[in-house]
Amino acid sequence: MGKQAKTAIEPTREDNYPEWYQEVIKASDMAEASPVRGCMVIKPWGYALWENIVRALDDMFKTTGVKNAYFPLFIPINFLEKEAAHVEGFAKECAVVTHHRLEQNEDGRLVPAGKLTEPLIVRPTSETIIGDSFSKWVKSYRDLPVLINQWANVVRWEMRTRIFLRTSEFLWQEGHTVHATSEEAMDRTRMMLEVYRKMAEEYLAMPVITGEKSESEKFPGAENTLCIEAMMQDRKALQAGTSHFLGQNFARASNIKFQSEKETEEYGWTTSFGASTRLIGGLVMTHSDDDGVVLPPRVASAHAVLMPIVRKEKDRQMVMDYTHDLADRLRQISYYGYPLRVEIDDRDTGGARNWEWIKKGIPLRVEIGPKDIASDSVFVGRRDKAPKDKFSMKKEAFADEICGILDEIQKNLYARALAFQKAHTRKIDDKNRFDAFFTPENKERPEIHGGFALSHWCGEAACEKAIKDRLNVTIRCIPHHLPAQQHPEESGVCIECGKASRQRVVFAKAY
Repeated sequence: MGKQAKTAIEPTREDNYPEWYQEVIKASDMAEASPVRGCMVIKPWGYALWENIVRALDDMFKTTGVKNAYFPLFIPINFLEKEAAHVEGFAKECAVVTHHRLEQNEDGRLVPAGKLTEPLIVRPTSETIIGDSFSKWVKSYRDLPVLINQWANVVRWEMRTRIFLRTSEFLWQEGHTVHATSEEAMDRTRMMLEVYRKMAEEYLAMPVITGEKSESEKFPGAENTLCIEAMMQDRKALQAGTSHFLGQNFARASNIKFQSEKETEEYGWTTSFGASTRLIGGLVMTHSDDDGVVLPPRVASAHAVLMPIVRKEKDRQMVMDYTHDLADRLRQISYYGYPLRVEIDDRDTGGARNWEWIKKGIPLRVEIGPKDIASDSVFVGRRDKAPKDKFSMKKEAFADEICGILDEIQKNLYARALAFQKAHTRKIDDKNRFDAFFTPENKERPEIHGGFALSHWCGEAACEKAIKDRLNVTIRCIPHHLPAQQHPEESGVCIECGKASRQRVVFAKAY
């Protein structure tokens, strides 16, 4: 047996996937745990990635007519009580403010004082507080549609936390709209889901399945929840974005009414949609390897790092001048509407410097030494290739072709992830095979199982619950379309009870 190649990240994905994920985040210097339980500090390399996601999403939102606003962090408790299903869905995750000041007790310790007459909820989501504003803004059909988004933080008191994937506080956007008809609201719900699909596939290089949630999995208070579901490298599903058709439930709760063209008083039809810093966790788990993070170029914190190599002091000025000249040239190049993001790392740390950038996932590493300058060239490493797989290019050719190289990396990452998704998605019609698909072969590796099962479901909540209780497997979505698979709308029998079924759904274990 040959000697196993040493990797930058230990344990590897194969050894311990959950621990590997934590080590990848740590090694990339993107984020770290905070002193506050379940919360995270997003460091500059990670926040730059989030900024690029925000910028792309914000541009897409505004193209559809959405405008940004901001609403209070605190929500009166009586607002949540207005929508029964909503409060039931979030009650266990709410952080509650009950006092408004601190005082010192006899021991000199600070204690809460000034009890509030009504507790305030720290925003878990904003349907109710935004609905209150909408009830004041909307009076006539001429005021519609209202298309609002806010970029904010959210607090949901999670019991089990993992950086980026599930934290007590996280960053997100939440869009909220009001429409005159159910058809317009449903069209908007589908439109925003398509925005999320585009973000996931075209920017994050993360293939997703679009569809709608079952009754038990939909957003509390919604009539219909649409979602995008991605497969991570441990074959679990990650819900990466949701768009909700709220019907008139929240409009009735918040008294959002308007006078129609026929001069009748009607309740508005509302929607909401959201995505969060969970997208970063999804990106990491989709593309990263045993050497660290791999960043898709379209959202990468930076596109290239230039690493001058100076072994003799007499060469320093020449090498640095050449490096800065190339950096200036690259920063004038536009990549999808924005200047290329270029780092210069002139630390004299030898091979350690190169490995730091590999672990950070930067798409291109460019070495520049006296020999390269003598041939007016640069030495390039791509993050989607093996660490030692490097090539020489003329400097001008590199500048001319860098956008094409980045696009090739982007396409390669998507193709890899799509091939992985296809390889671990199965049509299963036998209950024993279904159970075996989701049962780990190695009890010491409970996270490793089959992947996505396309199986029939009768639509009964009892069958859905039985599968969840037995296997910890849920219906991730009732798919809209599966281009790489047989169309899900076909007759069959439920994988659990054997009753008639009209279509297949996506079953998976999930984050």
